[in-house]
Amino acid sequence: MASTPTGSTTAGRGDVAARRNPGRVVAYFAASYRRTWRGSVVTSFLNPLLYLLAMGVGLGTLVDHGSDPSKALDGVAYLSFLAPGMLAATAMQTAAAESTYPVMGAIKWLRTYFGMLATPLEVSDLVVGHLAWVTIRLTMVSAVFLAVMAGFGVIESAWAILALPAAVLTGLAFSAPIAAFAATRENDTAFAALFRFGVIPMFLFSGTFFPVSQLPVALRPVAWATPLWHGVELCRTLTLGTAGAGPSAGHVAYLAAWAAAGLAVALRTHRKRLVV
Repeated sequence: MASTPTGSTTAGRGDVAARRNPGRVVAYFAASYRRTWRGSVVTSFLNPLLYLLAMGVGLGTLVDHGSDPSKALDGVAYLSFLAPGMLAATAMQTAAAESTYPVMGAIKWLRTYFGMLATPLEVSDLVVGHLAWVTIRLTMVSAVFLAVMAGFGVIESAWAILALPAAVLTGLAFSAPIAAFAATRENDTAFAALFRFGVIPMFLFSGTFFPVSQLPVALRPVAWATPLWHGVELCRTLTLGTAGAGPSAGHVAYLAAWAAAGLAVALRTHRKRLVV
């Protein structure tokens, strides 16, 4: 009986291990993105520009000329208050968009994930690779938003550079749990409910447009428990130069916990759905 040389076996295993790489999943998403990047680049610039013009400059003019705006915003101009909140909220929206239909499409419609699993890639590679791609998209969108904010002159501290990773972390706190949820769905009807009763209410009532202290007392703990509120507070204090080490560490830990828990659940739901 012919024997296989030990060196050949080791080399074969090493080759398989080398191909089990989340980076290959990232490469797939990047190759797909090459076909649509022009449109997304335009919207990445237009969305923050229009938001800040309409809400920050338009509505902000009325707020700043109100009877006592300093009482509600601690003397901060409304545009400076709004912009970092919109940065965090945009990260949430981007993460939700990248973690719902793309996940369902790869499982249900295009079945891309099943094709990937026919290679040496494993489920963990798919999940980590997809989240890595979402991280790249969040970095791109958040960097553009920060650049637009700088153009409006609302960057008041050098610490604002840390608002970029803060926004990315905020997005990941949503992306991982939503990807875990998307892997359990048979159709996209639940996504409408997710956006209607989850994403949009958080967008409106988690401190993006006005301080949570203006909510009814009973609703404030609900807002404080949302990942978006922590992301908004982190980005806002960094851009305004009012960030404290303790509160900032608390926000980072809370967001990281959501991302880590979401990743753990996503690994389970994807394995259950993809491994027969």
